[in-house]
Amino acid sequence: MMQQQAKLKLNSQNYHSIEANKEYLSVSQFKSFMDCEARTMAELDGSYKRPDSNALLVGSYLHSFFENEDVFYQFIEENNEAIFNTRGNKYADFTKADEMIETLKNDPFAMFALEGEKEEIYTANVFGAEWKIKVDSIHHGRKTFSDIKTTQDLHKRYWSDKYNNWVSFVESWDYVLQMAVYRRVLQECLGNTYTPYIVAITKENPPNKAVLHFDETRFDFEYEYIEMKIDRVLDVKSGKAKPTRCEKCDYCRSTKKLNNTMEIGELIYV
Repeated sequence: MMQQQAKLKLNSQNYHSIEANKEYLSVSQFKSFMDCEARTMAELDGSYKRPDSNALLVGSYLHSFFENEDVFYQFIEENNEAIFNTRGNKYADFTKADEMIETLKNDPFAMFALEGEKEEIYTANVFGAEWKIKVDSIHHGRKTFSDIKTTQDLHKRYWSDKYNNWVSFVESWDYVLQMAVYRRVLQECLGNTYTPYIVAITKENPPNKAVLHFDETRFDFEYEYIEMKIDRVLDVKSGKAKPTRCEKCDYCRSTKKLNNTMEIGELIYV
């Protein structure tokens, strides 16, 4: 199925708007549909907004530093009360973020991987939908792009139903899918294949770090996965299909209405 061609011209001000999210599919929106269709549709119609997450705020703080100095200080000004306590000291999470920033700043190879233009926006019709992406760092000379990702531990394992296996944080949080989509959109827009990297930094004391690359065969699985799921996503988003509830997320818990009993065995299998 083909989605109607998007008309909204994206920029840094409207990229995350509801209007933009209605016209374009993004990796975060696709992942949200995979988690809970009902919550995603409630977000798209403006009837529900997820609670603010301190982890997301800290991540944005770290990302803004590596974008440029003006963006970083503007971010601090706009989020002053969340970053500083009443005594003027940074909360522990932001002090840790400063340590993570210093760790990357002082590593020449990490900074080399992060070289390039910052926060460039691209749109393209792939997999039958109009997608939008915003690339953290893209180096057109080297034809590479990179993204900073924070994690608890580089080597922690997570069980994944999607992969039916134990995986790293990269697969667990669908960063392979993100890089696959970005790669495909950039191919459509620029006519070249760009190589993705993740610059990973941990919240440990002291932080651990790594620059991660991808075996290209990993992207084939992600493309097949998207093609398998995309028709359902677009049908729900367009109103042609009724969204299902996961009954586990914050939205479903807050809107849940009981109408039957549950056998205790369902608690771990539903």
